[in-house]
Amino acid sequence: MTKYFEIKLPKLGESIVSATIVSIHKKEGEKISKDETLMEVATDKVNSEIPSPVEGVIKKILSSPNETVQVGAVIAIVITNAIEDDKSLAPQEEKETLEHEKTDKKNFFSPAVLRFAKENNVNIQDLEKIEGSGEGNRVTKKDVEKFINSQEGDQNFIKLSPIRQAIATNMTKANEVPTAYIIEEIDITNLMQLINEQKHKFLEKHQAKLTITPFLIKAIAIAAKKLPLANSSFKEDKILLIDDINIGIAVNVNSDVLVPTIHNATDLSFVDIVKHLNVLIKKAKTQTLSAKDSENGTITLTNFGMTNISVGFPIIKYPQACIIGAGAIKKKPWIINDEIQIRSIINISFGFDHRVFDGIYACQFLNEMKNYLENEFDRSF
Repeated sequence: MTKYFEIKLPKLGESIVSATIVSIHKKEGEKISKDETLMEVATDKVNSEIPSPVEGVIKKILSSPNETVQVGAVIAIVITNAIEDDKSLAPQEEKETLEHEKTDKKNFFSPAVLRFAKENNVNIQDLEKIEGSGEGNRVTKKDVEKFINSQEGDQNFIKLSPIRQAIATNMTKANEVPTAYIIEEIDITNLMQLINEQKHKFLEKHQAKLTITPFLIKAIAIAAKKLPLANSSFKEDKILLIDDINIGIAVNVNSDVLVPTIHNATDLSFVDIVKHLNVLIKKAKTQTLSAKDSENGTITLTNFGMTNISVGFPIIKYPQACIIGAGAIKKKPWIINDEIQIRSIINISFGFDHRVFDGIYACQFLNEMKNYLENEFDRSF
């Protein structure tokens, strides 16, 4: 017996509520095998392939490239137990399908069109003025695009990439969080001396680069274990404490930002952190990150020091409770035992959700990081 199966956009990670269609690998009427890729989607974290959970024939593709789709939305309908094409439909089922399509036409603006209009600041009044070119004079996405282009005139616009669209959506959510910041200058002269002395031996022994970043990750993990509110999330009128400390690392890739995650950082040795970090950065740069590589982050580190910027105030990655920003390492005159010395100084900024904890708690967190980076950093590799 012929059946219809709805393929829905699966949950791609915690806090991800939507994804943008990058490409569609199948056409309506084509066969698809179980676990065969139907389409590729993008979030602010990573690109993911969406496989078909069943074998059959594609009856309907309900999404199009560059369209943003909500998690749980139907993206395609597959006819299972079909032989070749739509002729395999039972007469009664074909009739039900046509009736369903007729009913849909009564909803003049489809959810996809409404979402696209909202994303492009087209209000409902303007939508009602657009002449539809679709079946039954329905307004299509192309109709809305044509309307937008007619309003733009000679202005220059840059089309957002799927990842940039996802970043824009999530950053807008994050901007609703009441965020406060503190900054501390940290003397990492001794740490940098160790890195410079050991980096060649470390690379030869572990086949991984030794940089300041794994030390920052370890410092965050130590501080978060002692101060668990930093590793939490604000949920309506409650605070969700999260057991696993999963540290996301912001990586710039082709002017976009990906955030692969070091999972269970407190359970890893320092060397393991370095190896994990090197693998994730390589995968990010080659755009081979999987959804698993970027899921369930609880705290994010963004290191903008390579740009020679000293201080920054990064936006908290929703729904996390805090974010750490690391600036450029610079030589500065520093007073030690009433004497002026030239030291290597780094600015660490700490942004936190003020609903979750207050400034004194944030200061304690940053002081824990400072103590590790100045005094207690790993020395034995």
